[in-house]
Amino acid sequence: MKKGLILVLCPLISLAALAQTVPDAKKFIYYERYNSAQAALQNIVKTDPANAESWYLLSKSFLLSDKPAPLQNLMAQSPANVKSEPFYQVAYGNLLLSKGNKDSARFYFNQALDKTREKNPDILSAVAEAHITAKAGDANYAVQLLDRAIDRDKKNPALYALLGDAHRKLGNGSEAYKAYTGALEKDNQYAVALYRMGKIFVSQKNPEMYLKYFTQAQQADSNYAPVFYELYYHYYFTDPQKALQYFQQFVAKSDLNKDNDVLYTDLLYLNKQYDAAIAKAKHLLTQHSGDSMPRLYKLMAYSYLGAKDTASAMTNMVQYFSKEVDSNMVVKDFETMADLYATAQGKEDSAITYYLKTVNKAKDHPERFHFYKKLAELYKDKKDYLNQAQWLGMYYQDNPKASNIDLFNWGIANFKAEAYVQADTVFGTYIQKYPDQAFGYYWRARTNSLMDSTMEKGAAIPWYNQLITMLEKDPANKTNKKWLIEAYGYLAAYETNQVKDYKTATENLKKILAIDPENKDAQQYITILEKKLSSDNNNTGNNK
Repeated sequence: MKKGLILVLCPLISLAALAQTVPDAKKFIYYERYNSAQAALQNIVKTDPANAESWYLLSKSFLLSDKPAPLQNLMAQSPANVKSEPFYQVAYGNLLLSKGNKDSARFYFNQALDKTREKNPDILSAVAEAHITAKAGDANYAVQLLDRAIDRDKKNPALYALLGDAHRKLGNGSEAYKAYTGALEKDNQYAVALYRMGKIFVSQKNPEMYLKYFTQAQQADSNYAPVFYELYYHYYFTDPQKALQYFQQFVAKSDLNKDNDVLYTDLLYLNKQYDAAIAKAKHLLTQHSGDSMPRLYKLMAYSYLGAKDTASAMTNMVQYFSKEVDSNMVVKDFETMADLYATAQGKEDSAITYYLKTVNKAKDHPERFHFYKKLAELYKDKKDYLNQAQWLGMYYQDNPKASNIDLFNWGIANFKAEAYVQADTVFGTYIQKYPDQAFGYYWRARTNSLMDSTMEKGAAIPWYNQLITMLEKDPANKTNKKWLIEAYGYLAAYETNQVKDYKTATENLKKILAIDPENKDAQQYITILEKKLSSDNNNTGNNK
């Protein structure tokens, strides 16, 4: 009698446990706690392998967490008698559709729908959700299926929320919003609908609206972790302290995930808790292989930089570069490495190497001009003016923020590099853009004087003449005075040596004395030229 009673009780206990566990698994999926759902469901299919709905929920939990590989092996272990069940056929079709096998998936979905005569809202919504989730899914077909499901179960908010998801996949935000509103009309505390409404406005980059709905979702269900992640992500860029608070709530309401530990370390750094960030990163490295979490070395490097310990920052960045794959590296990584080398004495070449890598990584990045300027400064320090000029040119061209100073510096670098043709072009551009400023005329004159060192072509004359016209109204200005003396002197030299016009040369030298009476060179050359003119006049008179 006792033995028979035990045999009767065992199935009852098993069914009671199962009845409690399946809803729990559904709740885990609702809260996006997929690891917990998978653990519960794997236990169910082991003890009750004929439970087709559990197989469907298992496939759903794996695919929503983007982990199809283990699912393939698990479903291969399912018993033959469950494979003809509609829920199982949806599960298998779901797996096939996730792989892009649309025709094969359709076969299994159609079998499930035919067996239920397309009247079971659970099967209709399951097939629809598979099409919504999979990249290869047909969202229009999902809408049709969900309309049928809602006709048969008009009070279920989950169906309206799925309908909103289908419209979102189609890019129809207004219809999605209507569907989510329908879900809230059935249950005004349905957090998923509020959360998904917020996601519509995230795509529209409307923070006022998405924060409104995320806040409402949080108030409706304080255990709905996804909304805390969205709030954390929003404040990550504007308020690191708030971001940390929301992230801590997200972690408390989510399954364990080692990636969350890295994100938490990142937030400690952003909140300038550098010692805590370093300690947390070191702790994680003892728990996990450093090679599997190379980003921790970068986080430690940034934290050491925040703590003004550049030596330790360098050590950790070197580790990061040795362990991280190239495809995961971003512009900031190369820039940080370059900045570290730039501060280390004797490492200028290494700094240049990493800035060149930064530039290569940031070809279309808005901040690329900043890196061009950095390279120009490093080459200037090395007195490599030709390369300085190259990067200053890159900085100036197509840069809406470039100024007249940047254009001027580009010309000067070419001048110092003795790239006179390019310097002449740059200063010509300067004159064209800023005709009321003397700098372009002066440096174009100097550039041409060096290109025409024998004065044979008189290439510098036009620019010195224009400089004089611009400056002679204010000769008292110190710079104007200096440049006028140079200009008058150059004209006098040209007239003396090339034109043999000693009178005009003397007049230009006297203009020097008018602004600088003590100028001994002008006095000396005037004396020489006046003797020459007197001698020439005497010779002319004697010849007559």
